[in-house]
Amino acid sequence: MKFTNGFWRIRDGVQIAYATEARDIRVESKRFTAYAAVKKVTRRGDTLNAPLVTVDCFSPAEGVIGVRVTHHAGKRRPGPDFALIGGADGAGAVRRTGTVTELTSGPLSLRLDEAAPWGLAFHGADGRELTRAGAKGTAFATTDDGAHHVLAQLALGVGEQVYGLGERFTPFVKNGQVVDIWQADGGTSSEQAYKNIPFYLSSRGYGVFVNHPGRVSFEVGSESVGQVQFSVEDQTLEYYVIAGPTPKEVLARYTALTGRPALPPAWSFGLWLTTSFTTDYDETTVTSFVDGMAERGIPLSVFHFDCFWMREYQWCDFEWDPAVFPDPEGMLARLKARGLRVSAWINPYIAQKSPLFAEAADLGHLVRRPNGDVWQWDLWQAGMGLVDFTSPAARAWFQAKLKALLDQGVDCFKTDFGERVPTDVVWHDGSDPERMHNYYTHLYNRTVFELLEKERGQGEAVLFARSATAGGQQYPVHWGGDCWASFEAMAESLRGGLSLSLSGFGFWSHDIGGFEGTPDPAVFKRWLAFGLLSSHSRLHGSSSYRVPWNFGEEAVEVARRFTLLKHRLMPYLYGAAAEAHHGGVPVMRPMVLEFPHDPACRPLDRQYMLGPDLLVAPVFTADGEVEVYLPAGTWTHLLTGERVTGPAWRTERHGYDSLPLYVREGAVLPLAADDSRPDGDWLDTPTLLVHPTAAPDYTAETTVPDLTGAPAAAFTVRRDGDRLRVTARGTDRPFTVRVAGGPSATGTGEVVVSLG
Repeated sequence: MKFTNGFWRIRDGVQIAYATEARDIRVESKRFTAYAAVKKVTRRGDTLNAPLVTVDCFSPAEGVIGVRVTHHAGKRRPGPDFALIGGADGAGAVRRTGTVTELTSGPLSLRLDEAAPWGLAFHGADGRELTRAGAKGTAFATTDDGAHHVLAQLALGVGEQVYGLGERFTPFVKNGQVVDIWQADGGTSSEQAYKNIPFYLSSRGYGVFVNHPGRVSFEVGSESVGQVQFSVEDQTLEYYVIAGPTPKEVLARYTALTGRPALPPAWSFGLWLTTSFTTDYDETTVTSFVDGMAERGIPLSVFHFDCFWMREYQWCDFEWDPAVFPDPEGMLARLKARGLRVSAWINPYIAQKSPLFAEAADLGHLVRRPNGDVWQWDLWQAGMGLVDFTSPAARAWFQAKLKALLDQGVDCFKTDFGERVPTDVVWHDGSDPERMHNYYTHLYNRTVFELLEKERGQGEAVLFARSATAGGQQYPVHWGGDCWASFEAMAESLRGGLSLSLSGFGFWSHDIGGFEGTPDPAVFKRWLAFGLLSSHSRLHGSSSYRVPWNFGEEAVEVARRFTLLKHRLMPYLYGAAAEAHHGGVPVMRPMVLEFPHDPACRPLDRQYMLGPDLLVAPVFTADGEVEVYLPAGTWTHLLTGERVTGPAWRTERHGYDSLPLYVREGAVLPLAADDSRPDGDWLDTPTLLVHPTAAPDYTAETTVPDLTGAPAAAFTVRRDGDRLRVTARGTDRPFTVRVAGGPSATGTGEVVVSLG
């Protein structure tokens, strides 16, 4: 929200009170509280009839400093609040020297000088100022309509760039944008977002998390061009500055605080095929799709049933449409006998025609209006109500309905919707409706994910979720929502995914070929390569099927080629997945995450790193022309073996069976021998594809994980003169070492390959 009218004036109807000077500071060993006057106090009378802003400064975790700005502290706080999993007040230490009070937590410090004009200065370990809340950086504002806002401004340095704030399809670098953290079902071609995260990451080596689950308004250099402003309609604003200095370290600290992603099962990384949305389908149709994939040699891992597995007007009743699927248990058993997992679509809404509507209403499981009526509307489903996940009984009731599906043979759920949540309602636990609007999706996805973990076991739970808020990364996987079937929508989807990855989310997917409309074969084939080089891969559409043969024989070949390639890459990809689970670094990484010191990488949003060592640049043109930037070092094309020295911009042209897919110098890629499935025996004669540097002391390490993500075997690579010596630990089984563009050898224990 903008409060000013240009640099000099305040907007009509707005009154702003800025913290001006510290009148008192109360210091404890690990925190301090500053009391700031909103005008210069020159005499005792100036302390009367004027507000005082309370600013609490503390550290909930090493390398994280929190600031809580409060005007009136007596406001009732009904919740909800984000659960700070890694937070415990008291991680910092306070030192007072003269007029300067300093709070230090790990590599981060906050300084307040009472003798200077009001300001909170944040410094990194090297003493460099990262950002500051300056003269207008701590304030509250009131408006003529009675609203009360608390706001903060943090300075942007020259050339500083801002990323994140959720899955946003607008430009990747957020400078100059107005961003409202407010869940909306707006597709992928607007400023609205399904996944709104009040966290941003700066190119200067820090992040900022606004600890407020409701609407947070960000002005990213869009009101005051040298500031990031964020505000809430409340009496209190709490934010955390999170230290790096690298963006990976920022994400590690942020996800330690708000929750690390669960590790999805390996089978979920294979290809998913769906019925599509409004298409006609029954078991015969489904079987024809599965048979068609098998006949064409395209391995399929998951089959997904979209909305119309249930009867029309009855979403959700969690019952198979008997006219279309008269034998659901038998059908599911037949699919699973073919090695497939099964996914089913759900949403948190109960249509009036569903028998469950009356049941849920009678039990008090639906959200109600202040007068006691069940909240209903006709958008999406006629007369639908909303399950009240703030009620433990409603959560258990919802889980019981899903458990019946799991007992039938369903393995996972697509948790659709969760964004259109009303604010004119009363929640079971008394939550504030405005704060619950964004937070609702967290309760929804957590309810489903916890059931899957309970019934299928830890490590076997996976969702395909559309909406999320901060902390939602704990319940993967998330997909990019409703996009058009075009190259432009393909690019905007990637922007959204990269933005989400810099918001703490480790796993992300999208509808291959686009959702709305039917893609041109060129779009479909280019999207196939992109989709199968994403963390998760799903063929899905709205009104038309997405089976590859509907787009020509070449599309079949492209689908086969990249599905098999992804399966071969699974030991490498699952290692990256384990890194996301343990350390918060996403599988799909914007270039700035891996190369933060390369200025050319900072704005790049049409290419990414898949794990630490694979550079992927999807092709967004029918003729195959694509621009790609390669950072410093020697890069080897994984498919052709071509070697290129960076830093360099390249314009390349690729057929549908290729795209820029480069391996980083020094990397060792573990590849599976079995390309028929994503969750095979990765230690069955794996290949270690080595891309050595020219250094005479070149060494590298790589691991092959097991299906829990733990290292099953480790391999050390060392240059020994004109040979590479590779030593295995944890396995006595054969493995192959292949030097990129050179010879290979197979053996056990230790394998030596000549470089000459």
